[in-house]
Amino acid sequence: MTTEELGSYSGSFSEYTELRVQENRSLDIAIVNGDVMSNSVSTVSGVSARTYTNGLWGFASSPTIDDGGIRGVIESATANCRFLASREHRDGPVLPSVPGRSHRDFSTSRRRLSQKEIIGFLRELDARIAGNCGGLASRTVSLRLLDMEKTLVTSDGSSCYSMVPRSILYIAMTAERNGEPVQLMEVHGGLGQFEDVFDDPGALEVKLDDHYRSLMEKAQGVHPDTGTKECILDADLAGILSHEAIGHTTEADIVRGGSVAGDNLGVQVASPLVTLVDFAHEALGTTCPVPVFMDDEGTVAEDAVIIEEGVLRGFMHSRESAAFFGARPTGNARAYQFSDEPIIRMRNTAILPGSSRLEDMIASVDDGYYLMKPSNGQADSTSEFMFGVVQGYEIKKGRLGRAIRDTTISGVAFDMLKTVTAVSDDMKWSCGGMCGKKQEIPVGMGGPAVKCMMNIGGR
Repeated sequence: MTTEELGSYSGSFSEYTELRVQENRSLDIAIVNGDVMSNSVSTVSGVSARTYTNGLWGFASSPTIDDGGIRGVIESATANCRFLASREHRDGPVLPSVPGRSHRDFSTSRRRLSQKEIIGFLRELDARIAGNCGGLASRTVSLRLLDMEKTLVTSDGSSCYSMVPRSILYIAMTAERNGEPVQLMEVHGGLGQFEDVFDDPGALEVKLDDHYRSLMEKAQGVHPDTGTKECILDADLAGILSHEAIGHTTEADIVRGGSVAGDNLGVQVASPLVTLVDFAHEALGTTCPVPVFMDDEGTVAEDAVIIEEGVLRGFMHSRESAAFFGARPTGNARAYQFSDEPIIRMRNTAILPGSSRLEDMIASVDDGYYLMKPSNGQADSTSEFMFGVVQGYEIKKGRLGRAIRDTTISGVAFDMLKTVTAVSDDMKWSCGGMCGKKQEIPVGMGGPAVKCMMNIGGR
């Protein structure tokens, strides 16, 4: 549906209103040891309306995208809002408005492959692993494609169409050592439809060789020593730390709920080497993994500077939180499905590159660790965190040593960031991030490598 077609319903708006039509299309395929174990396609679509008056929201959604369905959600959302207002008797703030118009379509211009052809691609990839990577106990090749297509109009003049696809390939290899499984997974892909992101299975061969070599090194690896160590966190770990331990504490709704960030605005919370930004759609001249040009409230999306040279400078905002804090909305209100209300979400969160070379950072460590890939983990509103680490190496006298087995890192992010003594001059994004705050949604995270003191869990 075009923004003009959806905008024709604006005559039915009697309160501040957001009207959104959305369709999410997914394809999920998994091949385990050569056998197709899952192969599913799904489409979830519908229309929603959200209205606001006197500090209260009304929301309604319907899977029926026709004249009756659209008018019905507008009427229901308005009735819900008015009913709540008649009971609560609030005097809510006027929502700040940063309206605009946007049309962004990342659809491929190439011929779309059939599901059968995509499975053939994955089978060839699996065959290459089986033929070139001897001694594996198991292998898994899985693919997840997600197209998110949205059309939005608001009563204050915003209109937006977006089609943002993501194609993510997960490859897991498992070996055995002394009867115990040792696994390592790599994630490939990113923004774009399958045809633009994956062209030829052979193009991944060098990465598969590196993956296999890293797994074999890990299988012969050692458990790290427990305690506080000088460490270099590669981009994947620095990215998840930025997202989970810092990003969530600076989402304005979490701040209102009592996060540690609320009392630290304008305070030095990190080394002066650390500048952390939630990017809207472009970082350092490159399109971000999850480009957001306008959020699901119709706000023009802007970069949110969270930490600047170590000082906590701001939060990520929706319209409502911006009104509460007297700030400018940043365009961080996002919804995953048509039936979800927009809430404050990160987009692409990363520390900015510094001036150090990674090689020099490693050479400067006498006895520590180079930590590369995270697994699952958690953080809370105090910025305390614990993450699994599934790939890393010892650093002995400035040189990489033995690979390490799975371990954990933990600490308080605002304390740990104060120990940062070097930030690398490169920038890398992880491509497959999903954030689970109330509703899952794609996110980007990444950055440079950082040198810091870190508590390691050992065996």
